[in-house]
Amino acid sequence: MTTGVKRRDANRTRQLLLDAAGNRFASDGYAATTVRDIADDAGVNVALISRYFTSKEGLFEACLTSAVEQMRHTAGGARLDEVAGRIVEQLTGIGSDTFPRHLVLLLRSSGDARADEIRVGMLRTFAERLATLAGWEEGDDELLLRAQVTIAASLGIALLRANTRLEPLASAGPDALLSPITDLINGILGTPAP
Repeated sequence: MTTGVKRRDANRTRQLLLDAAGNRFASDGYAATTVRDIADDAGVNVALISRYFTSKEGLFEACLTSAVEQMRHTAGGARLDEVAGRIVEQLTGIGSDTFPRHLVLLLRSSGDARADEIRVGMLRTFAERLATLAGWEEGDDELLLRAQVTIAASLGIALLRANTRLEPLASAGPDALLSPITDLINGILGTPAP
């Protein structure tokens, strides 16, 4: 029975570290964030970062992985005609108390070559998944580019909503965003043949 309690505490501590790190990396950037800052924010001993994530780089990678998992919800298991609704869900923060932190993590340069390589690799993987929904096959650079442009447009919308008061975009709800996001995706990626 003690093992179950320790496991729950370990999972909770790991999540506290991920949340604190995600907030720090998004607000201060990778280079300016220290493991001590993260541990202090999480209210845990700094040694636990090494225990759960090996290093600051490992913790950053775990934060990026978490961000991509949230984005995977957009394309994972969806049809292309469902992607607009899922993007709108993320843009409006439905079901997420961390929006847009996960998007900021994917956009912000870390100042560390390995961390940036991880970030770009994860964005590339997400673009390939989105392109696959539109019929992409390896070597089709045009469709992959179109998927990357779709992601760039969506992330740009997220940043404008999070960092400006550009109206009506900043306060637009799901119903108002769905039509233009659908038009964007259809215009860039096209709709699959029925």
